[in-house]
Amino acid sequence: MDTADEVIGLRDVAVVRKGKYLLADIDWTVNAHERWVVLGPNGAGKTTMLQVASTYLRPTRGTVRLLGQTHGRVDVRTLRRRVGYAGAGPAKMIREYLPAIEIVVTGKHAAFVDSRWHEYTDEDWAAARRHLERFQAGDLEQRTFETLSQGERQRVLIARSLMTEPAVLLLDEATTGLDLGARERLVASLGEFAADPDSPAVVLVTHHVEEIPPGFTHIVILGEGRIVASGPIDETLTAEALSSSFGIALNLEFKNSRYHSWAG
Repeated sequence: MDTADEVIGLRDVAVVRKGKYLLADIDWTVNAHERWVVLGPNGAGKTTMLQVASTYLRPTRGTVRLLGQTHGRVDVRTLRRRVGYAGAGPAKMIREYLPAIEIVVTGKHAAFVDSRWHEYTDEDWAAARRHLERFQAGDLEQRTFETLSQGERQRVLIARSLMTEPAVLLLDEATTGLDLGARERLVASLGEFAADPDSPAVVLVTHHVEEIPPGFTHIVILGEGRIVASGPIDETLTAEALSSSFGIALNLEFKNSRYHSWAG
């Protein structure tokens, strides 16, 4: 199999905790510049799969390849600098008194202290501003984290995750806790990001089809720790696959470049 474009490769992956399978029989490949959605109900294994893919969680069995290297045969710290990760874990480590621009620029060193602790060039600060602008957060530059809304925080954290120019960007439930307006602004920004052919591969975890940005190309649907369906989104995301994943009869509609689902 040609793996030249592979950025993530999971083969026969399982994660078992206290006799319970959190993941089982996972085979999944993400190639360069693909835009993936990981979809499923709470407890389906979405975050666990992302943690395995990013090498922060060692599976009970199976093979994990990240950026051409096999987990267990390489110092994963050298790989993690090329993986952008935005989720609840990093958010908890942010010093809330720091302004947004420092939170973003310190992402270059994966640091959770202020910018005095590392050297940053004028180019680094300019890059931080560009990433904030890219996610409609340029006006937040001098606002401290503690004063930001949940939606504003998410945009700042995604901007931060781009400071290492990653080969893949992992977004773990980036829209959780957002109101409708904040969600739509973030979805629009992610849609623009996906449309840029120079953007890295992106993996977005969600449990709502309404949160899938335009331009995302692939989807893996999970249910009870197993893959229900996986592949190009226009072929794979169906009412049948959704119903199997969520355990309830669901309808699905695609309109104006967005998906919508409802029971009945």
